[in-house]
Amino acid sequence: MTKRAKLPERVRRAYDVVGFDPRGVGRSALADCGPMGGLFASPGADPLPTDAAGERRHLAALRHLARDCAEGAGPAALGALSTEATARDMDAIRAALGEPRTHFLGVSYGSYLGAAYATLFPDRTGRMVLDSVVGPWGWHDFDVRQAVALLRQREMLFGWLAGDPRRYGLDESAGQVRAAYARARDRLAARPVDGFGPAEFDRAVYRALGRTERWAPLGDGLRDYLRTGNVAKLRPAAPFDDAASRNYEAANRVVKYADGPGPSPHAVVANLRGLRQLDPYPLVTGLEASACAYWHHRPRHRTPLDGPRAAPALLVASEHDPVTPLAGARKLAARLPGARLVTLRDDYSHGVFASRGNPCVDHATTAYLLTGDLPAADVTCRGAGLPEHGAR
Repeated sequence: MTKRAKLPERVRRAYDVVGFDPRGVGRSALADCGPMGGLFASPGADPLPTDAAGERRHLAALRHLARDCAEGAGPAALGALSTEATARDMDAIRAALGEPRTHFLGVSYGSYLGAAYATLFPDRTGRMVLDSVVGPWGWHDFDVRQAVALLRQREMLFGWLAGDPRRYGLDESAGQVRAAYARARDRLAARPVDGFGPAEFDRAVYRALGRTERWAPLGDGLRDYLRTGNVAKLRPAAPFDDAASRNYEAANRVVKYADGPGPSPHAVVANLRGLRQLDPYPLVTGLEASACAYWHHRPRHRTPLDGPRAAPALLVASEHDPVTPLAGARKLAARLPGARLVTLRDDYSHGVFASRGNPCVDHATTAYLLTGDLPAADVTCRGAGLPEHGAR
């Protein structure tokens, strides 16, 4: 959900904005996966297997993670924490408020939830904006597509950092910056610093790649670590292992377990090998559905995200968003009859409407929320491109 204060004033005046805590998080009954297979160990084990023995250790960790979630959440979580169940909660909220239709703005996972609602309750769906769209694939397939997009985004980051060698000191070509990145990760894998090792490094990079305003701080962190061994600027400001983060990680995975059949262990290993063929240092942080391979409470069907009666929606996407790649928005738009897609070209960040400050996107989306009229055709807006060097 986008925070109310960020919405355009005309939207705030037109709507009473209602938020809710989905099952498993916030003030709802909290999902708890306990130790989650050592996910919160500090420093964590290197998440990237490079040989057969490493792959076996990786699968064992996934098995332990799924076991911990099964023991912590219990068998009832299978149906109770699915996206489909949460969509039904949304409809119960609508009924309790006495509203004939649900108007909805969902960002990232919220887009997946909104698509499920539009499929299950097309006659009760009002104006629906799905921003930074999760594609209509199974969760593991989506995670792998995200990992590939992150590699493309990281190449853009390497080139961007090379554009300011005086500040970052990582040399003057993308290839040289890539080599510096590899040295940093290898050094942390060999000798973690104050609980910060390769797993923590990958999580920091994963987080930074999703928003271009985080690229400069990541570059500063790489520079400082390679020069002095200090990891302070590489650490995200928010802790990874506090109670809220543990709950988020648990709920995220249990929802993915409950939303549909998971991959086989063979597919997990094959995908890891495929990513390593693309790059020796892929980011596997986002492969959260891999542990679904060991979830014993198999759902009977996948959460529906489309259908001939599904309600139309306005989809909003950034051209180079690596967290929810544009291909997913295009695919979902083709599956929701009458849907329209607003694409922000030359943009590289996750979260678009009322987030990127783009007048074209915000105008098109606001007009739909105020009138209910979808654009006559898909809309393309021009973004600001990569950030300029020199601004801290």
